[in-house]
Amino acid sequence: MFRALGERNYRLFFAGQVLSNSGTWMQRVAQDWLVLDLSGSSGTALGITTGLQFLPYLLLSLWGGKLADKFDRRRLLMITQALMGLLALVLGLTTLHGSATVYLVYAFAFALGLVSAVDNPTRQAFVHEIVDHKSLHNAISLNSASFNLARLLGPAIAGLMVAAIGSGWVFLVNAVSFGVTIGALMLMRRRELREQVREEGDVRLMDGFRFVRTRPDLVLVVVIIAGVAAFGLNFQITMALMARQEFGLGAAQFGFMSTSLAVGAICGSLMAARRHRATLRAVVVSGIAFGIVTLVIGLSPNYEFMLVMLPLAGGLAMTFTTSTQSFMQIRSEPWVRGRIMGIFTLMLFGGTPFCAALIGVSADMFGARSGLVGGGIGSIVWTVIAVMIYLRHRARTRPDEPAWRASFTRGR
Repeated sequence: MFRALGERNYRLFFAGQVLSNSGTWMQRVAQDWLVLDLSGSSGTALGITTGLQFLPYLLLSLWGGKLADKFDRRRLLMITQALMGLLALVLGLTTLHGSATVYLVYAFAFALGLVSAVDNPTRQAFVHEIVDHKSLHNAISLNSASFNLARLLGPAIAGLMVAAIGSGWVFLVNAVSFGVTIGALMLMRRRELREQVREEGDVRLMDGFRFVRTRPDLVLVVVIIAGVAAFGLNFQITMALMARQEFGLGAAQFGFMSTSLAVGAICGSLMAARRHRATLRAVVVSGIAFGIVTLVIGLSPNYEFMLVMLPLAGGLAMTFTTSTQSFMQIRSEPWVRGRIMGIFTLMLFGGTPFCAALIGVSADMFGARSGLVGGGIGSIVWTVIAVMIYLRHRARTRPDEPAWRASFTRGR
């Protein structure tokens, strides 16, 4: 289960990610609560903030993947981590000074998204340089576990800190956490890193899409990611709205909701780490199951029921995202892997700007539950339609081979 941790460089990377991601999750909780305080609990304002933070993924993820294929990924990560730390520092000082406004938070959220759009595909592609091919799926699963361990610790600490001393200090703690990540990257032994394979000549942005287009199984995974992520993976905003508008709770209870989600996500990540490879069947089943659980959570009769169901949603969400990322990494060539991860990042986060704003407006008009109920139904319908189209294509291109058996029962 912990095979990848046998590599010293990966242990450094893992530890740095846990600390940095904990700070990032603390900032997300503090940022959401700050916006609700500054805007008078406006779901629309919260949706706009989330949308602006993820809009750069739509605009720049592909360019981020191109940069990851063109430049040294370790050095690129040092730059992005330093910039994100600087943004957290300035936002923290501004908040403590009492100068923060909703529009200022909008600006910082957008700036953070710009840097993250480059950091995300670079970080994902860099894992392949730290571990060998046999340990890649395990490393990706452990990355998800570290991300969700941070999600477990960060929101719980942030909820208590916001309630006790305010959001500003949370932003400053996050700024410090990025220094730890930079230190871990600097301590890595370069001679033990796998050589980064680069494309000869110009690194063309569209070659990533051309590579995916030639592989129907990758096309299916990309389509499913886009739909499930846009419809269902919006718990950052839907939990805040449910806590504040539906149940009338405070920051501490909101933090416990995030922690409950993270408990399940850690379990899902560790279960994924036990598997040797990602399969197309795991992507499809986890996508549909996640949609069903999201729908049930949207119909929660009370806070306690939602708190019990959130771990299941977290586990399925991580099974889905880990399976899709591993599937795409393992089936991509080294010279184009950064751009493939750029496509993954684009599909995972690209729909969030529109859906987050839509969820916020929907919550103000129809209630906080509408985002979860609509997201669950959307995830189920989208995945089923995508699979039906894929199977029809397989039936046309390989008429002598049953599409379902060929694509799913062999572990594709």
